[in-house]
Amino acid sequence: MHMLYDSDSFVVVHMLPDTVAAENPALHDAAPAVPQLARHGFEIVDKRSGKEVYLDGSWAEMFQQQILAWQRETPTQEEVEDTLDRYTGLAQNPVVIH
Repeated sequence: MHMLYDSDSFVVVHMLPDTVAAENPALHDAAPAVPQLARHGFEIVDKRSGKEVYLDGSWAEMFQQQILAWQRETPTQEEVEDTLDRYTGLAQNPVVIH
């Protein structure tokens, strides 16, 4: 997990693939080797509404392209927040602390 952005309104976290099984050979003995795609995703938390959305698959790839564009163009905080605000319509899950 890698924090990408944190403001008064939003938090964006990049969720990276779990590599624990690859690093621990004992786990391979417990289950047969099944090819798996190393997938990543992004969690966007809207602090204002208390909801979050998890982007994976093609949504994550599109969001990754947006991040790369931000790295090239260095947007203002307002521009970043406007873009993140467009994802709030997808946010249906309330943030729950475990």
